Amino acid sequence: MSLLVLTLIFPLAGAIALSLFPRMADNAARTIGAASVGLAAVVTALVMVFWGANGGYPFVQTLWQWIAVGDFHVNFGLYLDGLSITMMGVITGVGFLIHLFAAWYMVHDLEGSPGMARFFAYMNLFIVAMLLLVLGDNLLLLYLGWEGVGLCSYLLIGYYYQTPANAWAAFKAFIITRIGDVFLAIGLFLLYTVFGTLNIQTLLHQAPQVWAQGDAMANVAALLILLGACGKSAQLPLQTWLADAMAGPTPVSALIHAATMVTAGVYLIARMHGIFEIAPAIQELVGVIGGVTLLIAGLAATAQTDIKRVIAYSTMSQIGYMFLALGVGAWQAAIFHLMIHAFFKSLLFLTAGSVIIACHHEQNIFKMGGLRKTLKLDYWLMIIGGSALSALPLVTAGFYSKDAILWDAVANGHGVLWLFGLIGAFITSIYTFRMIFIVFHGEEKTHAHAGHGIPHHVPLIILAVLSTFVGAMIHQPLDGVLPSGAVEGHFWIELVFEVISSVVALVGLGMAAALFLGKRQLIAQATQDGPGRNTWLFFNSALGFDWLYDKVFVQPFLFVARGHRRDWIETIVNVVPGLASAGNSGLSAVQSGRLRWYAMVMFAGAAVLLAVLMFG
Repeated sequence: MSLLVLTLIFPLAGAIALSLFPRMADNAARTIGAASVGLAAVVTALVMVFWGANGGYPFVQTLWQWIAVGDFHVNFGLYLDGLSITMMGVITGVGFLIHLFAAWYMVHDLEGSPGMARFFAYMNLFIVAMLLLVLGDNLLLLYLGWEGVGLCSYLLIGYYYQTPANAWAAFKAFIITRIGDVFLAIGLFLLYTVFGTLNIQTLLHQAPQVWAQGDAMANVAALLILLGACGKSAQLPLQTWLADAMAGPTPVSALIHAATMVTAGVYLIARMHGIFEIAPAIQELVGVIGGVTLLIAGLAATAQTDIKRVIAYSTMSQIGYMFLALGVGAWQAAIFHLMIHAFFKSLLFLTAGSVIIACHHEQNIFKMGGLRKTLKLDYWLMIIGGSALSALPLVTAGFYSKDAILWDAVANGHGVLWLFGLIGAFITSIYTFRMIFIVFHGEEKTHAHAGHGIPHHVPLIILAVLSTFVGAMIHQPLDGVLPSGAVEGHFWIELVFEVISSVVALVGLGMAAALFLGKRQLIAQATQDGPGRNTWLFFNSALGFDWLYDKVFVQPFLFVARGHRRDWIETIVNVVPGLASAGNSGLSAVQSGRLRWYAMVMFAGAAVLLAVLMFG
């Protein structure tokens, strides 16, 4: 198992090489970037084989002692179990496919300008940070990876920093996720104060012995962890950064905002499940946040005009499903959907990137149309990804993972959250096929070129296969690591709920076809003016959260900042030296050296003194 550290070393070596030689040839940069992550994926596959052959027991590899200050000791150690190995497979496997696509995409996106090495250096460093996050055996090492993915996200979102809007999008993502990170850091301080250690397994073992069910400190610790997770995973109330993060190149959207970084919060809560089981009120809050977020994001997606923003809001919604699963105790179902989501969402983002390049960097779906005739392969890839996102029954992987969440929700007595998930599934089908029908059907408005050949589609085809029922057949070794949360022995009842969710998804598809195939006159008239227009604008603005936060937080902060631009305390203190300076200036002015001036002053002074003496 000494191979484990190589999963970090290979992409790190690639990032260092690309950083030391930023002017290297584009072909060399693409080769180093993709090959280093590919080697990490190969090593991950070997680790999986050896780990399974040795019985699948948890494994700890301590590399060195990281910190030793008094009684505070932290090792730089890697922890391998069913959860971390599942995450490794997603990070390196899907990450490698995204790197392969990026090697083609960035040639057309950069248009010959320098920066290929810089791009792949950031991408490789992100892979390293994400692996460190899921493999760290203690919360401090996890937090190092946590901050690393935040930094790389900032660098990649603002990759085209020459455009001010892109730089502001990166700044927004950095600030909002830092808010969550501060809460998480406070949570780590609290846990160390109570337990005297940051080792994750020790914490999970000691927590039930130290805290009783519903203990106030356990609730506080779980709440702080939840707030940290909300920041990274773009959940209410820290969700507003994700859509603007689409300013980065499309492979960045696929890697960071579909397959890995936004799932970090899901991983954190799953890894710390023992804390949340002691704090049932906060665990319930996790589910409520997920349920509300998936509805908000779904409604926002129905009114977006940018193809990447539609997929971005669908990401926010699907992470909401994962939070909902965690909240109802469906721990394994949440991680199952995390893996399946990585497949179909990366497929959707990368296919969108292929369409954007074919349409000469156009991203407005209403300026596309009729592309199924020119981009036939992209059309079918988008159909497969969209069907998995919509959880169309039996043939898609999304059906199995989303159905597992919905069944566990209702079986564990969370009927309201099940209803939230069901409504979300209906909305998902509508906005997903709205995007597909507008882009690929109807009148052709942008002449797309399809002369790039098949090679760049190979990663997409692999992801498409994994987005079908084939991906749902992948076994996740989570038994003994996470509680299953599943309720067995209700086959016919579960079948009924499966049928209900399937019908809802198909009805949503039918409604999307009715509204967005053909001339779309009905939906055009409904949103032209009046309440329909206002509703569309409300959904297009993601229910006005940016406006609300601007009024409640940003503008008051700027008001206070403007008021303190000049320190009023300093102004008061400066009154005395100001008077002294003014007196000095006045007295200096009378020292002119002119005899007539002195004589006049003496005469005036004598006159004033005589008047005072006379009139007392």
